Amino acid sequence: MKNNIISCEFNIDTACVEVKLTDGSMVSIDCIAVENEYANNMYETSELDYLIYNEPMSYVRLLLSGKMEEYLRNSTDYTNLSDNR
Repeated sequence: MKNNIISCEFNIDTACVEVKLTDGSMVSIDCIAVENEYANNMYETSELDYLIYNEPMSYVRLLLSGKMEEYLRNSTDYTNLSDNR
């Protein structure tokens, strides 16, 4: 499916990324459900929000490839406040 993507666009009214495929079909990805599944803290949520608004194609490819968790683990720097004491 990821090679059949023509375009991706975030629809703020539905909180979904709408994906248009080469066969003319459309897929709608519920971004709230994705955040609930993958984001464990505000930094990961923020990273997902950045992708949704600025790079929806990257967001969809990460999700479809199953590499979302790995991406978030490598792209966010999260330290508990208690670790800084």
